[in-house]
Parts: sequence; structure tokens; C-alpha cells
Amino acid sequence: MGKRVFLFLGVNILVVITISLIMSAFGIRPYLTQYGLDYKSLAIFCLLWGMGGAFISLGLSRIMAKFAMKVQVIDPQTRDPQLQSLVNTISRLARGAQIPMPQVGIYQSPELNAFATGPTKKRSLVAVSTGLLQKMKTEEVEGVLGHEITHIANGDMVTMTLLQGVVNAFVMFLSRVIAYAIASALRDSDRGGRGISYGIYFLVSIVLEIVFMIFGSMVVAWFSRYREYRADAGGARLAGRGSMIGALQALQRNYEIEDPRSQPAFQNLKISSHPKGWKRLFASHPPLGERIARLQSFS
Repeated sequence: MGKRVFLFLGVNILVVITISLIMSAFGIRPYLTQYGLDYKSLAIFCLLWGMGGAFISLGLSRIMAKFAMKVQVIDPQTRDPQLQSLVNTISRLARGAQIPMPQVGIYQSPELNAFATGPTKKRSLVAVSTGLLQKMKTEEVEGVLGHEITHIANGDMVTMTLLQGVVNAFVMFLSRVIAYAIASALRDSDRGGRGISYGIYFLVSIVLEIVFMIFGSMVVAWFSRYREYRADAGGARLAGRGSMIGALQALQRNYEIEDPRSQPAFQNLKISSHPKGWKRLFASHPPLGERIARLQSFS
């Protein structure tokens, strides 16, 4: 836990320093001046902070994943038969998806989980938990790996970063523009009707940013669910529909047996939760039952 907090703080400090230096180097002026709101400076400010933070995190994603999850990269020449089989399977699936061979890693965890990350197809990583290798059959593992390889082939990491960056930028821009309009309408009486109340401006902008970010999260979550369906379909093409369905069914069985609150993969990624009502709008992964049904309906 301490490592993850340190990593989170370190990345955010790096983002702040990097973007601050860029703004200073290009002479970007403050967007809020005594003459009013400079919309051009505000737009540049929001784009830099919204997109910049997202892309810096993407660039460090492989390093962050290794550090946070304690992923051990597997030597392609390993003599361990299980690990060699894992490397060979990913190599075959990568060739089928026509992407460069990603790094292959493993991390110690009883949960059934795997993930793909990395800033580009050439600098990607596929990591699997020891629990997944121990509890799943070979063909089920292949289905999971096909799903993750498809994420890389589809460029999902970059696409999600772009979407999150655009959402961040719009949220920052709209919240500040509306806050300025409200603060201007409620001019500070102590200033004789001149200027705006900066206290009201900052308070309203913070509240609006939180509200807009909630709606933005719904958009990001919707696209995340869409890409999961695409990755399932891609995994079925690469590993076989039976393997992909078997992998999802194995996850479903494990979810029904185990307490999901004790499994970070299920709790954080919501890969097998059954959100109801408005909670479905914030789910990053569709329910496993729906994913299985969609694959079974393919001819």
C-alpha cells in the first residue's frame, strides 16, 4: 500500500512540474486577469492539464504497473515449463493479432486477474497473476490472454487516455467558464460592482468540476464497457470462442464461490459485479453474464 501511495504522489508531482515548465517555456499567461477571463489562455491551460496529465501517466504506465503490482518480467529463454508455455502462448497470440511481442510478466496474487498496459504496441506489457495460472485450465488462460492481446492490438490504452484527457479538459474549461459567469453576476458589493468575487468563483468552479467529472466518468465508463466487448470478440478470434467463453465462465464461477470484497480484481475492476440501476452507468466492465451471452450469440 505504501508503495502505491508513493507512486501516486510521485507521478502527480512529475505531472505538475512538467506541465508548469511547459507553460512557463511557452509564456502561457494566467487565464483570469483583472480585465476578465482570457478564453484562449484558459483553453490552452485546460488542454495542457487535461491531456498532459493523462499522457504522462500513459507514458509511465508500464513502469507504474511493474512497481505497483510487483510484476516480474519473464525471461523469454526461461527454463520453467509453465512460464515458457505462457511466453509461447502470448507470442503465438501476438503474431495472430499482428502486433510486436509484448513483455510478459507474472505477479504473486491469489486473484484471477490479468492486464495489459503500455504506451504503445511496441512497449506493451501483459501480466498475469499466479492465481490465474493455478486455477484456470490451459484453454481458459489462453482466452484471457487473447482478450488482453486484443486490447493492445486495438490500441485501447491510448484511446482511453485520449478520451480521459478530452473529458478532463472539457470539465476544467466548462466549470471555469460557468463559474466566472456566475461570479460576474454576483459581483462583490465591496468592490462597487467592479470585478468578480474570487471566493465565489473558486468555490463554484470546484463544485462544478466535481459534478461535471461525475458525468464525464459515465462517458468514460460507457466506452470502457464497449471496448471490453470488442476485446472479448478479439479474444474469441485469436484463442477460439470456446476458450474465451470458458475463461469468462471460470471467472463467473470463481466470483460466485468467493467473496468479491476479498478480491481486489473483482472489487476494483468490477469484472464480475452485477451493478443495478444507476450504478451500471459507472461500471467499467459489463456483467460477466452479458459478456458470455453475447459471445454465445455469435454464429
